[in-house]
Amino acid sequence: MTEVKDGESPRFNPDADFSAIHRGELVVTNTRKPAVPTVQIETERAIVTEWRFEPGAETTWHRHEYDYIVVPQTTGKLSIETVSGKTISELVAGVSYARSKGVEHNEINQNNYEFVFVEIELK
Repeated sequence: MTEVKDGESPRFNPDADFSAIHRGELVVTNTRKPAVPTVQIETERAIVTEWRFEPGAETTWHRHEYDYIVVPQTTGKLSIETVSGKTISELVAGVSYARSKGVEHNEINQNNYEFVFVEIELK
C-alpha cells in the first residue's frame, strides 16, 4: 500500500495498490481518521460492506475493481475527492445509487455525526 506522509498531498497516486481495501488495509493520510469498513457478506457474485464514518473520517483513496451500488443508511453530506477535483454529495437514507468499476476517489464525512452506508460490489 502507498501511504501519504505528513506534509504530502493526499491526491491520488496512480501507482498505489488499492486492491487491499477489502482486506481492511487502508491508505491513511495522517490528517483524518479512516472510516471503518465491515464486510458483511462475500460470495462468488458480490461483496457487501458497511462503511461507518465518524465526523471528518474518510475512506482514503481507492479504486473500485467492480461495479457497485451504495445504499445510504444515514442522510447527510459526503465530500468526494477525485483526480478531477472535489464535490459535495448530499445523500438520503434509503436512496441508492450505482457506479461503474474503475472509479478512483476518497469520500469524507462532512457531517457532525456518524454517517453510514452499505456498499454492494458486483463481481
